[in-house]
Amino acid sequence: MSTPLPARAGRRCHNVLNVLHSAVYFAPEFTQEMAAIGHDHPSAAYFASRAAAMGPVGAGAVTATFFNFNHELVARHIPQIWRTASPEDALAARDRAADATLRRLLGAEAVASAEMAEAARLALRAAEACTRSARPLYAAHADLPVPEEPHLALWHAATLLREHRGDGHVAVLVGAELDALEAIVSHTASGKGQAPKWLLRTRGWAPENWAAAEDRLRARGLMAAEGELTEAGVGLRKRIEEETDRLDRAPYEHLGEAGVARLTELAGGWTMTALAAGAFPDELLGKG
Repeated sequence: MSTPLPARAGRRCHNVLNVLHSAVYFAPEFTQEMAAIGHDHPSAAYFASRAAAMGPVGAGAVTATFFNFNHELVARHIPQIWRTASPEDALAARDRAADATLRRLLGAEAVASAEMAEAARLALRAAEACTRSARPLYAAHADLPVPEEPHLALWHAATLLREHRGDGHVAVLVGAELDALEAIVSHTASGKGQAPKWLLRTRGWAPENWAAAEDRLRARGLMAAEGELTEAGVGLRKRIEEETDRLDRAPYEHLGEAGVARLTELAGGWTMTALAAGAFPDELLGKG
């Protein structure tokens, strides 16, 4: 039987692993690799690389699983992207980008270290307890082979854990009766989300869509006139994260308290290195 972990231990571990996972999508190496197979639009590159594990799916499947993108944006690129390059080509390009990105951000010594191999083993051990049912993005990625090189095995495991948590998080958002844009707007208003300008540009929403979502949140008593969350809104976002933690507890309880602490320590150090190396664009965060 798994032993419960200290509060938020799993979330903290996920957060540092997710930096290593998500940094690849912002890297110049990713842009170059995806452009080389014909995906030179940022949205096309992202949709192709992340959806490829599901096969040549349609726009509806991507909108449903990615959750916070405007379907009109998705449909502008899917299914056309699969006529440009196959899902297998997209996955191979993503793997090459992950390899080059981690080597650049973390350095050759870290990539080749015993600690990297240790972290990969720990993360893969945690992922053993992930479950496929009702978790489509995780389930698709779980069918992919585990890379042999430790830094790529770690990235693969971080991807599994990220998609497992993300699938559960989407279920919680739906249960909270937040639509795609209301979820984004309320998260940003909590002070933990990405900058509105960045989200509008990359998720395909217009300013009037954002304003309408704010109005819907106000009508539910979740947002105040100036755009900050009300007490009820803060409470809802807190419950959403706690319920996401609950649905995502199995991998970290399976790994155990000592393993989670060690994986958090290792990944946390590399996360700081990656952030110091400029892993993410400056305009990603903030209120602008």
